[in-house]
Amino acid sequence: MATKKSSFPMNKTASRSSLVPWLGIAAIVILLDQLSKITITRLFSYGESKALSSFFNLVLVYNKGAAFSFLAAESGWQRYFFTAIGIGAAIFIIYLLRRHAGQRLFCWALALIMGGAIGNVIDRALYGHVIDFLDFHVNNWHWPAFNIADSAICIGAALFIVDELRRVGK
Repeated sequence: MATKKSSFPMNKTASRSSLVPWLGIAAIVILLDQLSKITITRLFSYGESKALSSFFNLVLVYNKGAAFSFLAAESGWQRYFFTAIGIGAAIFIIYLLRRHAGQRLFCWALALIMGGAIGNVIDRALYGHVIDFLDFHVNNWHWPAFNIADSAICIGAALFIVDELRRVGK
């Protein structure tokens, strides 16, 4: 019994220390996302666009909904709904990171998704909408504008799929 008690704190400490790199990745995503949004809001007026290439613009737009402006036209309840989903996702991701801290690709995916989710939660909490500014297009067809948080979520989702395909392939 004494062995179990003395090893428990070490395991708890090891678990916390193995969580730190993943939280650090999420924090970097949040920092880059928020700094980019602060910069764009200082340099651009709402709706202003600047072409940087034949397929890419910077544009300042707000999204009160979710991906692709889903539910953006609603009365405002969606702000709280998507904020709650983002917070819930972050809590669940921390749980998963603790349980699977040694699975590198899986944890990279989760850390990127969590950083992106929290980045957009910050926007909703502070402004009531998400700040988007990356506008890719082909001729007159534009993808919906997005931000670094959205990019991190998409990259994380892609890594998650790759990780799952690798596991199924084994």
